[in-house]
Amino acid sequence: MTLEQKIRSKQLTVGIVGLGYVGLPLAVEFASKGIKTTGIDVDQTKVKSINAGKNYIDDVDDEKLRSLVKKGSLQAADNYNSIGKLDVIFICVPTPFTPNKEPDISYIVTATEHIAKRLRKGQIIILKSTTFPNTTEGYVKPILEKASKLKVGRDFHLAFSPERIDPGNKKWTTANTPIVVGGVTPECTQLACMVSEFVVSKVIPVSGPKVAEMEKLLENIFRSVNIALVNELAQLCDRMGGINMWEVVEAAATKPFGFMPFYPGPGIGGHCILIDPYYLAWLARQHDFQTKFITLAAETNENMPFYVKTMIEREVSKMPTSLRAAKIFFLGVAFKRDVDDTRHSPALRVMEILHADGAKRLSYNDPHVADVKINGTRFTSQKLSAAALKGADCVVITTDHSSYDYEFVVSNAKRIIDTRNATKNIKKNRDRIVLLGDGV
Repeated sequence: MTLEQKIRSKQLTVGIVGLGYVGLPLAVEFASKGIKTTGIDVDQTKVKSINAGKNYIDDVDDEKLRSLVKKGSLQAADNYNSIGKLDVIFICVPTPFTPNKEPDISYIVTATEHIAKRLRKGQIIILKSTTFPNTTEGYVKPILEKASKLKVGRDFHLAFSPERIDPGNKKWTTANTPIVVGGVTPECTQLACMVSEFVVSKVIPVSGPKVAEMEKLLENIFRSVNIALVNELAQLCDRMGGINMWEVVEAAATKPFGFMPFYPGPGIGGHCILIDPYYLAWLARQHDFQTKFITLAAETNENMPFYVKTMIEREVSKMPTSLRAAKIFFLGVAFKRDVDDTRHSPALRVMEILHADGAKRLSYNDPHVADVKINGTRFTSQKLSAAALKGADCVVITTDHSSYDYEFVVSNAKRIIDTRNATKNIKKNRDRIVLLGDGV
């Protein structure tokens, strides 16, 4: 039976390499459609958790995962032994950057090498990890062909289809967010689209992997550049005084065309928006091209935690204490509202900078994050109580979780630095609030 026949008859088996924020939701979607799905991850803790029916990703329904594992539709392994038995293999591994801001695709390379040793005719490999153009054809394809002695487009198929996961988004999920697919050959594209249509409502084919890879970078760089714009204007509003940048954005958003609202904040976090500009900048340098505008935007966003630190220092300087002695209480350390994801969290970056500068009396509360490590020191989430708020010299709202009672926070805190406009609806005690982007 050919791969196309297996797809049409739903007699295919699927493997997901990498069971993180992208891989596990994808695995659950395929298993939910009655397709035998195997998750592969070198993290034995994740594997044991899944096989025990225990979920660790907020965007995955606990009961659904438990039920799929119990039925045998979903299983996990910490090795690649099952690769040869699978028809479709998705690669959903991390793609960080190095300390020098250069791409680190070592996870992709390692996963591909393991797959290549076990590759057989009739399989399709679909890379979903965010990366730079020519990764699929310039790195993954040669590894697969060399080790297996098989030919892409003839013996097996290969495509790139970037993930579009937005952690915590209840409206747009793995199932209903449209995706793009670009195969190495037209048949690769067709088959990858057919596979993806099992779990995604709308699949858009493009001419090849390079287009799909660049498209993903454009998505996130678009956000990076626009966030940098409002972050820079927020700093200007702070300097000028008397202009609320948040009100400015809301006013501009009333225009029904030619404008899309983006908001300032303490920095950007998560996996893609912070990293993607540097992936593209690195690639551009290989072609003697400088992405000055894009790189400047990325640097502007990366500087925001330092700006928030300056705001904190400014407020502490008005108090009868020093930065070293001041009690600074952070609300929210996840990178965005209502998630447990701390990857590249700007809140943690602010804490790291302060801690390195001698501020040792730091504490935090986050209902989604039990503990974090700051410069080698472990911190645990503290109870959000009136005593904790009153005992702090400064309360910094770095992540605007919807579970927080901001009226309670403002009524008990001496001084609040609000980097997310979380207190916008609070009328009383406004003199206690210092809002990012609203003057000195």
